[in-house]
Amino acid sequence: MFLKKIKSDGIAHLSYMVGSGGSAAVIDPRRDIDEYLRAARDESVNITHIFETHKNEDYVIGSTLLADKTGAEIYHGRQFDFQYGSPVSDGDTFEVGGLVLRVIETPGHTFESISLALFDTEFGEKAIGVFTGDTLFIGDVGRTDFYPDRAREVAGLLYDSIFEKILPLGDQTLLYPAHGAGSVCGSGMAAREFSSLGYERMYNPVLQKHSRDEFIDYKVNEHHDQPPYFRMMEKLNREGPPLTELPQVLRALTPDQFHQHRQDGMQAVDTRSPEAFGGASIPASIGIPHKMLPAFAGWLLTYDSPIGLIVESADHLDTAVRHLYRLGYDNIAGYLAGGLHKWQAQGRPYQSIPAVHAASVEKMIEDDEHFILLDVRSEQEFDSGHLPGALNVYVGQLRDRISEVPADRSVVTFCDSGRRASIAASILKAEGFDDVRNCLGSMQACRSIGCEMVGRTERTAV
Repeated sequence: MFLKKIKSDGIAHLSYMVGSGGSAAVIDPRRDIDEYLRAARDESVNITHIFETHKNEDYVIGSTLLADKTGAEIYHGRQFDFQYGSPVSDGDTFEVGGLVLRVIETPGHTFESISLALFDTEFGEKAIGVFTGDTLFIGDVGRTDFYPDRAREVAGLLYDSIFEKILPLGDQTLLYPAHGAGSVCGSGMAAREFSSLGYERMYNPVLQKHSRDEFIDYKVNEHHDQPPYFRMMEKLNREGPPLTELPQVLRALTPDQFHQHRQDGMQAVDTRSPEAFGGASIPASIGIPHKMLPAFAGWLLTYDSPIGLIVESADHLDTAVRHLYRLGYDNIAGYLAGGLHKWQAQGRPYQSIPAVHAASVEKMIEDDEHFILLDVRSEQEFDSGHLPGALNVYVGQLRDRISEVPADRSVVTFCDSGRRASIAASILKAEGFDDVRNCLGSMQACRSIGCEMVGRTERTAV
């Protein structure tokens, strides 16, 4: 037997490949399937089964493409109208070599959610592991906010799924969730990616709410953002994504070509570091550092216009394309050949976004300077502590809430480290704000130098 965990950075997605006796099953595959095919070759197995634990909201599933390449069958929960694959029900079992996977219907996160209990038929009758999808995480449980008109009902279903179906598998059972820390599918996940049901039973904070009513009250009072791209993910994952493979070669665009594509509506996405973007960038381009594309591309980029990339290196280009592909962005026109240096060398216009030190921001507040301190962290982060007088608008919602930022003031963007603040600064510049600065280091720097912090206050301009 072998079990391989495959992690997708950025969205903290975890998929699995488990096999025995020349056969293997893949659980919740991502769209770029090369690693599953490579693992099958390395283990000398055929991929025969593909399971989806639920309709994923935060990435494009790779089931249809993997099935097309391997001939494997796709299975998923029966309580949703998937337009591909086969539905499964509670108690269905599947043999994979000497292993058995047993389906457990575990609604709550979504109605069609399933978990898969793993048994090794050569050693005992108890489960050795369980793939829980987004039902149970390490240190947290799945979000239940996708059905706001049935909030208490779905929270109760999640309680029942965990306490009456998953935990009874036994404390010895190893836990294999579909996400780890950093995922938008939960807020309190542990940084480690290994646990057992016994450990979670004792130490998972949410599982300490033993009363069903207490558990439900806790879940219905949670707050989670729903990025706009979730709707596209649900559509693609219901219908079956197009069998489009990960692009291996992108078109290199000269500055003239890049400019012409911009004129025709192309979205310019600069994936360089905040420091590089602040030094010089193409006017109206959106700056999203390449490691942050999985978290923010879906908030800020549309699916109906092509994307042009500005990158620091070939490695960053490959990473950016892979991240965008996982989110269903297939319309990538190309990348700026020669980068910003080539653009500047041809005398084309560029913009700069000055950096401001945290100590300077603190002094600006003390001196009552007439500016906007725009804190683009989440509401929860903001409420946990912020600088006096800051205006809080989450970076993912900034475009939709741009009218809340006074256009006649200078603006200093602020977050936890300066990276999200850099994204926000690029949005403001693209929306026509002229006097924009970014506080590099932001809250981390403020904590280091001892800035004054306040709790929740009225969200007004400085």
